[in-house]
Amino acid sequence: MFDLARRADDSMAYILALDQGTTSSRAILFDRAGAIAAVAQKEFRQFYPQQGWVEHDPTEILTSQLSCAVEALGKAGARPRDVAAIGITNQRETVIVWERATGKAICPAIVWQDRRTAAQCKALVESGAEDEIASKTGLVIDPYFSGTKIQWILDNVEGARARAERGELAFGTVDSWLVWNLTSGKRHVTDYTNASRTLLFNIVKGEWDADLLRIFGVPESMLPEVAWSSERIGEVTTTLGLGGVAIAGMAGDQQAALFGQLCWNAGDAKNTYGTGCFLLQNIGTQFVRSRHRLITTLAASAQRRLEYALEGSVFIGGAVVQWLRDNLKLIGSSADVEQLAASVPDTNGVVFVPAFVGLGAPHWDPHASGLMIGLRRDTNPGHVARAALESIAFQVADVLDAVHSETNAPLAALRVDGGAAVNDLMMQFQADMLGVPVVRPRVTETTALGAAYLAGLAVGFWASPEEMREQRQDDVRFAPTMSAEDRAARLARWRRAVERARNWSE
Repeated sequence: MFDLARRADDSMAYILALDQGTTSSRAILFDRAGAIAAVAQKEFRQFYPQQGWVEHDPTEILTSQLSCAVEALGKAGARPRDVAAIGITNQRETVIVWERATGKAICPAIVWQDRRTAAQCKALVESGAEDEIASKTGLVIDPYFSGTKIQWILDNVEGARARAERGELAFGTVDSWLVWNLTSGKRHVTDYTNASRTLLFNIVKGEWDADLLRIFGVPESMLPEVAWSSERIGEVTTTLGLGGVAIAGMAGDQQAALFGQLCWNAGDAKNTYGTGCFLLQNIGTQFVRSRHRLITTLAASAQRRLEYALEGSVFIGGAVVQWLRDNLKLIGSSADVEQLAASVPDTNGVVFVPAFVGLGAPHWDPHASGLMIGLRRDTNPGHVARAALESIAFQVADVLDAVHSETNAPLAALRVDGGAAVNDLMMQFQADMLGVPVVRPRVTETTALGAAYLAGLAVGFWASPEEMREQRQDDVRFAPTMSAEDRAARLARWRRAVERARNWSE
């Protein structure tokens, strides 16, 4: 399974993970113990040209990621020869289309949060295509995924469709864009996990699907090659400060986190608290369609086989804290939210539904609106901050309830990671709302760690997954303290507010 003949030299001390996220790019160096040796992070601009539109500058994504990589090496006093391999993990469904001849993007990146294709999605549902698409992709028809975004670019960027049909344009999610540039255009590639998010990839057969390409009007010539998540796929060119380092791991951020949490067996589950929240449960090697509008997606596999996970996607997780910071100016930095929320004993009746870009699983309602209810004369910023944090935990509880209804196997514990997982107040409330322990590992950067693991296995930096399991150390375990009756009452109140948010546009 692992190519030990190509085992990394013992003098190579690190794996470099490039963690390209929705609001920032990061680079993290991991040593052989799976510990962090250095971190560099850079936020980049978010563009909102119209209501419901979210865009990034592809060049800024690339330059921010490259600068972080060089900075991380500098912080550790490391050089490229000290790095055994690079693992890449990325915001998933974000779409970039570029010219093959020049490598220049033809328009801004359309971000996974973008809702401009809601009408296209509605038309697809009304056409009766939903069942065929779900049976092949495991996905629901929603603007979240890449397919309608590509279609929109081809139909709305001048000359794009004709150029695509002539084979002049390439499509990729962010992983493909990074690899194309890191290899100076030698490799146009994605991995199975990212391909599975496009609405164009048949996850039962493990291939791009001609019928899906026809439905979405996407020329096959635009598509990248599909590689395994743990596989040598190329080397960085010498002009980028990482010359000669192998790119050997690729996975969408949530599948990378599932792998980094060591959720390799059917039934294992994790939740990542990032810009959004993403709960994934490994369901093994058999494709299963969800009965409750969860997503079935491909998991990252070190064994180079198709493995599946159920996923519930929450669109607004940590982004609600950024909203408190940037829009309401209630806090100076995201880290301040815990102190503000802890300044009050409860929300004083405030319930906050942060449906800023509609609602994801299990509702999949692109028309839902954000809502704050229960305001009183004595409501203060602490109550709003606490309600915002609780809204994240409530959404995760809704998703986990849906997962339970699919598997009939309640979790013994939920493993957590991501930026907001360091917030003790919220993790305790999460445990209370789930009624099961929440376990936060020593290294919460498990998205990047998963990408590092995948790359390290491909080059023999780690001999086997068992070596990683032996290194695993849990940090904090949050046990539920709320009574079942109180939990049920809080969840019922939240769900009433969600229904109001869903009906508001009517």
